Amino acid sequence: MRSDVLVVGAGPAGTAAAIHLTRAGIDTLVVDRAHFPRDKTCGDGLTTLALRELEDLGLDPATVASWTPVREAVLVAPSGREHRLPLPDGPGLYAAVARRHHLDHALVELARRRGAPVVEGRALTAVAVDDAGVTVTFADGGHARCSRLVAADGMWSPVRRALVPDAADGYRGEWHAFRQYLTGVDPRAARELVVWFEPDVIPGYAWSFPVGDSTANVGFGLRRRGRLAGAEMAALWRDLLARPRLRAVLGPDATPEGPHRAWPIPARIGRLPLTAAGGRVLFVGDAAGAADPLTGEGIGQALVTGRLAAAALAGAPTDPGAAGRAYRHATRRHLLADDRMARALGPLLARRRIAEAALRLVGATAWTRRNTARWMFEDYPRALVATPRRWHRGMFTGPGAYAPL
Repeated sequence: MRSDVLVVGAGPAGTAAAIHLTRAGIDTLVVDRAHFPRDKTCGDGLTTLALRELEDLGLDPATVASWTPVREAVLVAPSGREHRLPLPDGPGLYAAVARRHHLDHALVELARRRGAPVVEGRALTAVAVDDAGVTVTFADGGHARCSRLVAADGMWSPVRRALVPDAADGYRGEWHAFRQYLTGVDPRAARELVVWFEPDVIPGYAWSFPVGDSTANVGFGLRRRGRLAGAEMAALWRDLLARPRLRAVLGPDATPEGPHRAWPIPARIGRLPLTAAGGRVLFVGDAAGAADPLTGEGIGQALVTGRLAAAALAGAPTDPGAAGRAYRHATRRHLLADDRMARALGPLLARRRIAEAALRLVGATAWTRRNTARWMFEDYPRALVATPRRWHRGMFTGPGAYAPL
């Protein structure tokens, strides 16, 4: 197999890169070790940032079976007090939920329709770089040759391990998350997005996100503090599900659809390598550690890094070094200030009194409720107020994604 650009990984970051590359007229091939549709352990939430990126890709929500619009978030303080945060009435959509099983499959099919072939079931085993390009070897003995490579192959990135083996030595993610689909949930859980800030979980949180058919994605995320054993996570999960606050929303008939799943979330943008091999290889999504360190959200950031990688490659088609420099600059410009703000807020919200006071402030007025929801769902960048270079007219009043024309 030969292509100008090879994208390894067909999740949101990889398919976004492929779609933008084919728009630019660049010969692109995508490979993934999985066969789609496949499950992907995730909270399944889509922020305004993610929705705008998906709209720009041309994704039709009607092609995503579990697509569930969200109009309001409910935050439950450590004390148990609820704060309802309405998202703007419109136009457009500011939040949604969709199973990754459905979303990623829809993105793979969209990439194919846009002209980027996606080869499934090909696990990468080796990467070799020379002066003319990159050669990838697969587990079945096959090979692919390309001029440049986009590594969208997840937190444990085989490409990164092959080319920069010490870059993430011992790294296990900033967050560890746990989720399970529950069916037969009460009507409230079937329609509301609920987040609980339990005293023993903050600055992490538990959640219930509706995915249609009286089913919810229910889970929790913890900031990693040392080594967290799977048995400890499972015990905390059982305890959380039994708590009255959660049962009051989920209802007595909520039952597991399947087994629970756990996964690490990398939030280390700027501290994991963004490029390798003199700019011939660009890392995107979880392979770049692009998730938000405050919430663990990563779909929007994955889509952004895929788009930025494609733009850098299209802007310097014959100069890998220039493409690598452009990608590093663009990624830091778009994500680093927001990452720093999120990191600064995390330790503060770990203190129960501060978390309680912050949520009281959030719920103080209609204005604070509405604008906190927009900030939480990344309607605008986390650190927008602190970065004047990103100020523009209408930056706090723009429409959501998929607004009617």
